[in-house]
Amino acid sequence: MRTTPHKALGAGVLTVAALAAFVLPGTPAMARPAAAPAACTPVQAVGNGGFENGTSSWTTSSPAVITGRAGQTAHGGSSYAWLDGTGSTHTDTLSQRVTIPAGCDRATLTFWLHIDTAETTSSTPYDKLTAKIGSTTLATYSNLDKNTGYVQKSIDVSAYTGQTVSLSFTGTEDSSLQTSFVLDDIALDTSGGSAPGDSTRTPAAPSYTVNLSSDTTGTEWTGHESATFTNASATALSEVYLRLWDNYHGTCDAMPIRVTNLTGGSAEAPTVDCTALKVDLPAPLAQGQSTTIGFDLGITVPSGADRFGHDGAYSFIGNALPVLAIRDSSGWHLDPYTNNGESFYSLAADFKVTLDHPSSLLVPATGTSSDTPGAGGRTVTTATASKVRDFAWAAGPFTKISGTSSAGVAVNVYSVSGISSSSAQSMLSTAKSAVDAHAGRFGAYPYGELDAVLDNNYWFGGMEYPGFVLDVVSSTALTHEIGHQWWYGIVGDDEYNSPWLDEAFTDYATDLALGKTGANCWNSVSWASADEKITNSMAYWDAHSSRYSTVVYGYGKCALHDLRRVLGDTAMAKLLKDYATAHWYGVSTTPEFKAAAQAATSTDLTSFWTQHRIDG
Repeated sequence: MRTTPHKALGAGVLTVAALAAFVLPGTPAMARPAAAPAACTPVQAVGNGGFENGTSSWTTSSPAVITGRAGQTAHGGSSYAWLDGTGSTHTDTLSQRVTIPAGCDRATLTFWLHIDTAETTSSTPYDKLTAKIGSTTLATYSNLDKNTGYVQKSIDVSAYTGQTVSLSFTGTEDSSLQTSFVLDDIALDTSGGSAPGDSTRTPAAPSYTVNLSSDTTGTEWTGHESATFTNASATALSEVYLRLWDNYHGTCDAMPIRVTNLTGGSAEAPTVDCTALKVDLPAPLAQGQSTTIGFDLGITVPSGADRFGHDGAYSFIGNALPVLAIRDSSGWHLDPYTNNGESFYSLAADFKVTLDHPSSLLVPATGTSSDTPGAGGRTVTTATASKVRDFAWAAGPFTKISGTSSAGVAVNVYSVSGISSSSAQSMLSTAKSAVDAHAGRFGAYPYGELDAVLDNNYWFGGMEYPGFVLDVVSSTALTHEIGHQWWYGIVGDDEYNSPWLDEAFTDYATDLALGKTGANCWNSVSWASADEKITNSMAYWDAHSSRYSTVVYGYGKCALHDLRRVLGDTAMAKLLKDYATAHWYGVSTTPEFKAAAQAATSTDLTSFWTQHRIDG
């Protein structure tokens, strides 16, 4: 995803050291504590995080802190925590003791926060909310962070695994002009720490079969999905997890993605803001054994020009199909959704998706599509895709134009109303040249056709899915999103924990496709703190969202340009093409890329990685 400038959701989230304006080298990497050897059973450690059970599990400065009274609204359910809002000198507190299991090596605190204020200043934080774990301040918010609705915050608290600590929120208000800090749906999710040494990614070889039918608008879809998979690991599978990613866009009381009537296992209550659904298998699945789970599926597309949303008559349906989470040496990957970038980490899979819809709606989708007449003015679009990590589609009265790249890739451009024919033609030309340019550098495009869906109202600029991209009218952005077909699509990665492996590599590929050499790449560079690294996870970037694009996209691609200058153009080109070939339909990691780069040169790259703040 290539973001366009917008107000950072996490502005003012953390107090950090003043910007230190220096170019390379950076500070040495801090060692991450080793994971505990015990197996991790993922848990959600906060009790009554939605406040529906009153003050149960919580200690408050006043019984009125947890409330459902008029004046504010809940994010989910009917209750919430309302700190301050008096317009006079006042302090409210909210806390509970939480235990973070020792066997887990990742812990993420998430909560939804709404701030409204009568303060008029744009520079002075008169009223503040402080989030702490133990005696450590995790984040500070103020009247300067006011917003019109709830915003989800995500903070990495992995350093506290194996501890029982106090989680607390303190709101302080000065003598005049109220500020209300409203909290809801607080969770602390843990993962990681599977059987030591079992690095096999499983469940493997997933195959999804989906049959859905839409309403007249394309915003409601109902039907059935089944998932067949194999346990590739020597460690038995007693359960699997389905990621219901788009439940981030709703609430647990009104989930946009609804799974019912599950067969082949027993579903537990969803966790991680209802984006993770644990399915207990009827018997442990041994290595090499396969099974199938099935379920009825309902999808409600919310309003909004989003990667999951509808802009008037046009629906964009990314990450809506439940997909299997991965278990590897870190345990089950159950990271929270991030709107700042991506959380997605999935193995290459086969999809056959049948979409029954009104004939007035065009339905571009991942994979190769064919249409057949349906009943009563409807069309059945069948899309098949092999070795893709996700499946996305759109539905609406689009204008469609098509062409073929010089290398023979079929390219379709779908435009919403308001996109001129000249803009659409320009983007078709860009798409054809971009797909060939990337293929020439990294390997032939394997997905048959490529669909680009254009809407200048997308707040995020552009978003990638296999064989399917969402974009504003921008040649640079479209070249970037098409580059993701290789760096995330073909060469996969854990997008939550290693976002640089897709965004930095894709921005570098975009520069090459556009003839840019990265000259003056490091002009005016500054690092915000010693903790800021190109290789930081989305947990870090969600807490420092204003720095995400600058560091991961900008500094990341600059580091790759620098690596090219160390290796030489020919050696760098060979490195990336060989690396893509070696990880085709597989998963890239930072240590693997660093090892491949070192093997491509006789120069010791140790100081290079340190100077460029590339850890791992």
